[in-house]
Amino acid sequence: MKGANYQGGMEKFKSATLFLWVFFALCTLNIEARTSSTLEREIEAKLKLLNKPAVKSIKSEDGDIFDCVDIYKQPAFDHPALQNHRIQRIPDFLLESQNSNTVGTFNASSEVFQTWQKSGSCPDGTVPIRRIQKEDLLRAASLDRFGQKPQESSVNSTHTNSDFVHLKDRSDAYLQAYGYNFIGAEANINVWNPRVDKPEDFTTAQLWLKATHGDNLESVEAGWMVNPKLYGDHSTRLFIYWTKDTYKSTGCFDLTCSGFVQTNKAVGLGGALGPISTPLGQQYEINFGIFLDNAGNWWLKLKRAIPVGYWPKEFLGQSATIVQWGGQVYSHEVKTKPHTGTQMGSGEASGRFGGACYMSTVRIKDYSQMLKYPQLVYAYSAEPDCYRALKDDGTDPLFYFGGPGRNLPHCP
Repeated sequence: MKGANYQGGMEKFKSATLFLWVFFALCTLNIEARTSSTLEREIEAKLKLLNKPAVKSIKSEDGDIFDCVDIYKQPAFDHPALQNHRIQRIPDFLLESQNSNTVGTFNASSEVFQTWQKSGSCPDGTVPIRRIQKEDLLRAASLDRFGQKPQESSVNSTHTNSDFVHLKDRSDAYLQAYGYNFIGAEANINVWNPRVDKPEDFTTAQLWLKATHGDNLESVEAGWMVNPKLYGDHSTRLFIYWTKDTYKSTGCFDLTCSGFVQTNKAVGLGGALGPISTPLGQQYEINFGIFLDNAGNWWLKLKRAIPVGYWPKEFLGQSATIVQWGGQVYSHEVKTKPHTGTQMGSGEASGRFGGACYMSTVRIKDYSQMLKYPQLVYAYSAEPDCYRALKDDGTDPLFYFGGPGRNLPHCP
């Protein structure tokens, strides 16, 4: 009898244990299902917010989809400050070529286009907006910060210029003009396709106009970049960015938040660029310019005579105290050992035209209203053993920048 009771007790114990295991497993699955369902709903809501109703959609050969969206239904008008905003007329001075110098440099070609443009065009009254896919959101660190640069704190610097804001996970190499109130700048940017080492890294070649207000840095930016986490591939793409608070909470890439007002129906922010320069081969470049109009809006202009749109005065100040031309690498492995292998520019640190990435026809505009080479300018690299910055000699010098990162002999 004692053995039978013991056996019966063990069976009851096993049954209870099995029941509890099944109960907890079902609870876990139920929680996971609810969590998954919540995430799906959040993703769908975010996609609905980002992707506006299309008048027409264009499928590019590289897989991108550009939606032609009513110009007054673009993301900028989601912002409360722009509820009654009227699209600004393009200022006459932006429609004129502001530089009499040769467009190209040596044997460089300015015939850079966007891949999606080969597949169609948007009708009048619309602007092309690159469609955000579910996969794009799943790659993001969070839905709330999708389209924003990674948030990080600034670090102390031994540099004597108090306007410098150094960020821990970013390495810059640039030509800088400072000391005045700038109301515009431009340059021809050599187009390359540098290698990105890690999925979360990105690399740029760009123009910055910056101003500091207390602890906050304001910046409007434009150029090309390779950013697999944001775009899902390693293509060289046209990008813009802005921030009012040192990248903490304001601003975003392209049109992934309210801010930039696009006016051009033929340029797609975030679209792939081509052709790409090759070592010792044909070089390609594209002119980028950012200029303040009389109403206080900052306009982006390509190829000197193609206005793309503007950052409204509600978002940014009325002048910049710093202009920079160059490149930036974002990685958790910059300023550390071992260093990231993400490249900047062409990925070449030494060499000149046809080797290293360059900026040419570097210009600023101040309240004299003249477009001119800056008077006070110097080259700077945060990590000269990994990415270099070199200002050529001459009255209108080229600026060379970039490098391979870890693969440079003295880079840690």
